[in-house]
Amino acid sequence: MKSKAAVKRIIEELKILYPDGLCSLQYQKDYELLFAVRLSAQCTDARVNQVTPALYARFPTLESFAEADIGEVGKYIHSCGFYNGKAKDIVLCARRLLADFDGKVPGTMEELTSLPGVGRKTANLILGDIYGQPAYVCDTHCIRITGRLGLTDGSKDPLQVERQLREVLPPRESNSFCHRMVLFGRDTCTARGPKCEGCPLAKECDMAKAAK
Repeated sequence: MKSKAAVKRIIEELKILYPDGLCSLQYQKDYELLFAVRLSAQCTDARVNQVTPALYARFPTLESFAEADIGEVGKYIHSCGFYNGKAKDIVLCARRLLADFDGKVPGTMEELTSLPGVGRKTANLILGDIYGQPAYVCDTHCIRITGRLGLTDGSKDPLQVERQLREVLPPRESNSFCHRMVLFGRDTCTARGPKCEGCPLAKECDMAKAAK
């Protein structure tokens, strides 16, 4: 595993590359982020951001989502893929938020993962972005890149990766670090063709060192 000094260098280099370290999904209300993350499953954030303005204009309140016809919601999100399941989860989630949480997105892992369509990845993102808590969002980019860097042991299991990152990443850096992993994964450390030559993290990367 990486030394604390190496981890710090990786974090600081990513801050230079992506100063903001923010979620790419666009939202104004807490539940809008929750729904947008559900839509982003096996879909790009860019596509979700194209779809949600019309969706939120048609259903401007949590109450309107709770009362919505699932088929109609599906039509608005069709291009995000798996729209039937996603539409059902969104409507049922809206109903649960109103019935059990006074219309607010809850702030604990246990409560969040009790909602329809919400797993640990989504819950971590909500805890980090909405509540400012330490959060380890282990999506495909994070899993792939942290394994290549040597921050984790290369496991593909999201929960295992999350546990390992909790051991090496400072809690205050965790949420923005994971957002930067997404951006870095799109720009440089892609799944099919990582751009190791000239990569600013190459000096700290186990994969890049092994390739020499």
